[in-house]
Amino acid sequence: MSTDLADQACEPCRGGAPAMLSADMEAYLAELDGWSIIDGHHLFKHYPFPDFVSALTFTNTVGELAESVGHHPDILVGWGKAEITLWTHAVDGLHLADFILAARIDRIPRS
Repeated sequence: MSTDLADQACEPCRGGAPAMLSADMEAYLAELDGWSIIDGHHLFKHYPFPDFVSALTFTNTVGELAESVGHHPDILVGWGKAEITLWTHAVDGLHLADFILAARIDRIPRS
């Protein structure tokens, strides 16, 4: 993978494409920081924060990013944490768009 994932076009999958193969998942996962693959189906990351307001600000920014690319993660926010879960419903698994969005989320500044 020669191009930084976060710089690639994040095009939502409309279906018809197969879910990503395990070997490809592992290769892309190696380009991310702190993400894990859950059951070969989801990407997950826990982000710690010093308080609720910081976590909420981060998740609002994630929401704006997700809306701008048309790919929407599950977000859990609580005091001192945000948790992001990504997968592509249209393929019932992981797609390149999930890894690209994860890389872009990691670029969001955290306080």
